[in-house]
Amino acid sequence: MKIVVDINHPAHVHYFKNFIWEMEKRGHEILVTASEKDISYTLLDHYGLSYVKIGNYGRSLIQKSVNIPLLDLKMYQAVKSFKPDIFVGFGSIRAAHVARILGKPYVALDDTEHARWGHMLYVPFADAILTPACFRKSFGDKQVRFNGYAELQYLHPNRFTPDPAVLAELDLTSEDIFIVVRLVAWEASHDVGQHGIKDSIQLVKALERYGRVLITSESALPPGLENYRIRVSPEKLHDLLYYATLYVGEGGTTASEAALLGTHAIHISTTAKHCGVFDDLNRYGLLWTSENDEETLSIASELLETPGIREIGKHKRTDLIGEKIDVTEFVIGVIEQYSDSNKKERPLVQGSPGSE
Repeated sequence: MKIVVDINHPAHVHYFKNFIWEMEKRGHEILVTASEKDISYTLLDHYGLSYVKIGNYGRSLIQKSVNIPLLDLKMYQAVKSFKPDIFVGFGSIRAAHVARILGKPYVALDDTEHARWGHMLYVPFADAILTPACFRKSFGDKQVRFNGYAELQYLHPNRFTPDPAVLAELDLTSEDIFIVVRLVAWEASHDVGQHGIKDSIQLVKALERYGRVLITSESALPPGLENYRIRVSPEKLHDLLYYATLYVGEGGTTASEAALLGTHAIHISTTAKHCGVFDDLNRYGLLWTSENDEETLSIASELLETPGIREIGKHKRTDLIGEKIDVTEFVIGVIEQYSDSNKKERPLVQGSPGSE
């Protein structure tokens, strides 16, 4: 099969890297199309993944609206000579549109209930939408639920082994108490009118009473926080999250990643209440959501004052992984059924791990 995999965010590189490698091993041809979003190109280069640059949608809603047809056109031009059999992406608008133009199926992954704008633009053109079982929204007959999370495509123990070398880069040891804080740019279409941390300086100073604070940020930091910014290579962030004592931040994907690595996480965002993934991770006692700094500090203090909190988190992770699937294998199974069926319509996926 000839498969187009579309990347529109750094997280998508992690989502699909194992899928790409595994499918290539099985003899399938892969063409990666990618937008320049933060470190997406950097990660693709690091993992040795060849890709075609499509450009980006811009920051404002006006820019995004204007650029949708332009990026549709760029993607069409990039893939037409490849003659793809199927398109794969994470809620990709352009992949959905170009697949429909070419008369080919598009299989999407999605875990973001409040991305209404994106859903309006891609869902009508998708053939199958793969979502976690805890996803609150229904996409009708084209939706396929699985017992896991998008992040388990790369953080399942079958796919990820932590490397403690990252600690030495930051002058840390596995015994040190340290908190990873994540700040985001709030530029996604579903971020309009939403907010996270109100006073980042005060929050960091309060957390610093318990241990070292390390900040990762998508944008410029207030002058008083620049010294906290970490310079670790982006592909090593998951190793750092594994060894962290606590994650506190506005990044929802990073919060889920920390929780799945057995590090307790607090996600600060007014959008978090819409997401079933966060509720499910809270059920395992690994992730909490908050909409204000006071509540965040209350939860953080209780966690950081709990003896053996890091070891407790790893035990919770073991319980969680025992109940979830290797999502990369699940996605491969769905895509290969299209090859077997040799038809445009979505094949039956009953019997695939975690499907409902």
